[in-house]
Amino acid sequence: MYLATVRLTVILLSLNSVIMADNWGHWRGPTGNGVAPHGAPPTEWSSTKNVRWKVELPGRENSSPIVWENRVFVTTSQVVEPAKDGKLPKLDCILLCLDRKDGSVLWRAVATTAIPHQGVHETTGFASASPCTDGEFVYAHFGSRGLYCYTMDGKLVWKRDDFGQMETLNNFGEGSSPTIEGNKILVPWDHQGPSALYALDRRTGATLWKQDRDEPTGWATPLVVEHEGRKQVIMNGQNFARSYDLETGEELWRCSGQTVRPIGTPVADKGLVFVGSGFQRSYMGAFRLDGKGDIKGTEHVVWEFDKNERMMTDMASPLLSSGRIYFHKSKDAMLSCVDAATGKPHYMAERIPGLNGQAYASPVSAGGHVYLTAVDGTTAVIKDAPELSVVATNSVGEFVGGTPAPVDNELFIRGEKHLFCISEEKP
Repeated sequence: MYLATVRLTVILLSLNSVIMADNWGHWRGPTGNGVAPHGAPPTEWSSTKNVRWKVELPGRENSSPIVWENRVFVTTSQVVEPAKDGKLPKLDCILLCLDRKDGSVLWRAVATTAIPHQGVHETTGFASASPCTDGEFVYAHFGSRGLYCYTMDGKLVWKRDDFGQMETLNNFGEGSSPTIEGNKILVPWDHQGPSALYALDRRTGATLWKQDRDEPTGWATPLVVEHEGRKQVIMNGQNFARSYDLETGEELWRCSGQTVRPIGTPVADKGLVFVGSGFQRSYMGAFRLDGKGDIKGTEHVVWEFDKNERMMTDMASPLLSSGRIYFHKSKDAMLSCVDAATGKPHYMAERIPGLNGQAYASPVSAGGHVYLTAVDGTTAVIKDAPELSVVATNSVGEFVGGTPAPVDNELFIRGEKHLFCISEEKP
């Protein structure tokens, strides 16, 4: 009886490790590159097929869901008083925690109630930044309305609402997401006013360092990489792609070439970091991490993709998976794939059957597949391979602007009206 109990326990533990092996604590996943290393979500679904659950969400946002163990977190905003007297509506800025198994709300935190000072793009709301978590705390960033730190059970630990008011280009709104690394949370603050990158103590919210940046509006999120025992913070920018020392904020290197108001977040692998942008023209550079100062035109730039035509991704960030970089053409859903080490194209600006229109969501990969989502809610699943091979085309039937989160055998998709948990139906 004892041996039978032990065997059953081992089997249950093994099954649990398969069902819940990964977390997706940041909108670009555990690697920062958009990859779920052990994920294997379904490749086929519809608005009803392989939908474990879907829940209605208040507000229309492009922020992405994150997943930690049995919890799913998502930010949103909800109108509590309509616009009047020429002012914008009063909003609740909300962090929701949902039960992963059925989508029920475990807790709901209203971080603040405020009237925004500036509008947003017509396709989103006022909570475009995605939350992030390290399993101890979860952070919700509402830009000018503050950064809020909660326990995993929804207790407010600290808040920072003293960054000032962000003035974004063309009133397009705020949307850069923070990044957690070690004891720090990194907060990007690029806008038409004084720009900066902040490193805060993740436990207290105290400023550890602040690095001023001569950059206008940008919506990129920091990426942390390590080289020879030293961690670097890589930031995109209209004037320069830059690297900062994680511990001190000191600028280590920079390289010009990016386009206007960059949105794409960097990716990195095997000693190289890749930074690109694609508004009005195209640029992507592959940079070695051992550079100093201005590295433009030096051996520290391994390859560059620099064209006047709009070939590089604009709204979506690139995906780096299996030694290949996948990216959309400008805002379009057309896809390119290049070798990360050399920049040599496998294919460029290919139309994906069934995937039309624009793509705001960033590509993600899991289980040997790449998931590409257009704004109409259609997701094309292709093989993670140098040749383009479409496996399936699926739709949740509503607008999707945020990046899906593949975790274990599930895919979480945040639509205009609902949050979907896609999981293969079991007999």
